[in-house]
Parts: sequence; C-alpha cells; structure tokens
Amino acid sequence: MSPASFSRYLAAPLVAWLAIFITTSFAPAADWTPEQGFTSLYNGRDLTGWGYSATEKFDGKTEASDGRYTAKGDSLVVNPHEEGKGPRLRQLWTTQEFPKDFVLKLEFRAAVNADSGIFLRKPQLQCRDYLVAGPYKELKAYKPQDWNLIEVTVKDGVARCTCNGEVLEAALKLPASGPVGLEADRGTMEYRHIQIKELP
Repeated sequence: MSPASFSRYLAAPLVAWLAIFITTSFAPAADWTPEQGFTSLYNGRDLTGWGYSATEKFDGKTEASDGRYTAKGDSLVVNPHEEGKGPRLRQLWTTQEFPKDFVLKLEFRAAVNADSGIFLRKPQLQCRDYLVAGPYKELKAYKPQDWNLIEVTVKDGVARCTCNGEVLEAALKLPASGPVGLEADRGTMEYRHIQIKELP
C-alpha cells in the first residue's frame, strides 16, 4: 500500500467520526411534536406568540427586549436579572387567551434556588427549584437540576396542578379567561415542550 493510500485509509474513520460529531453536536435536536390533540405554545425557534404586553410582542425575535427571556433551541429560557436592564420581576405572556377548559403540559429545569412561575389566566403557580426555594419542599419525585413535568388541568375555573404526578395545587381558582405566562424572578429557568389542549 502506498503512503498516500495508507494515509487515506487512516483518515477515513476520522472523517466519518467528525461527520457524526458535527451532526450530533451542532444540528438541531430531534424535532419534538406535541401530543395528539395538543398545540405547542413555543415553536422552538423564537418568541413568536409571546410578549410583555399587547403593545410589546416578540414575534420573530429570539430574545425579549431586556434579555430576560431567550429562545434557545427546544428551550424557552428565563435568564437572571441584570442591573440596568429592566425590572427584576418580569412576566412573559402568550398573546392568546384561553377561555375554555384546558390541559397544559410543560417541562422545566431549574438552576439551584431558581424562582420562576407559571401564570394561568393570570394567577400564578410557583415554579421553582422546589426542594431549596419551596414552597413544595416535601416533593418526592422532583429532580433537582433536571427536567420535571408540570401538568395543569383547568375545569370550570379551577386548576389542578401536579409536578411529576405529585399534587402542587388541588383547586387553584382562576378567572374566566386569560393568557398563559412565565415569570422571571431569580436565577435561570428553562422551559420546553409547552403544549396545551382545549377541552370541549
């Protein structure tokens, strides 16, 4: 075998490995699709459908005006507050309101002691690094700094909210209509697979 052929022989596996590495490291994650009957509230690209108010919407933008919320692949990320860049407490709302009964599902991953929240037609369900930041410090299935599933079922103006199947709120009273929202308070919080199904 000539030196040139030998070099190509050695290089072939390296080229194949690099192709796999580049594909898996930099290509978008496998497309997630909502469960049957559900609609995704986050498109995995930008903040379309979300805003701070009726006059400040972020359609087509990957970051909120003050940097508190960022679209990063399949995650909608709540970023820590930076002095001089808007108020410490922020609320990002869907531009759509939900007057019908619905089921909302989403996954979240909290940094240590992170404090956020999920707004349900305006009232807030605390979404935090629960075992540290509370208020649900007795949860058995919560996974610190890992993905956890929140499921909310709204029926007749009352929400039943669970985290990984454990009840957070059995009967949270809600108004007749309103948007879904995410709070920015303390630390980093990631949300993904945000999906909703309106009920008959």
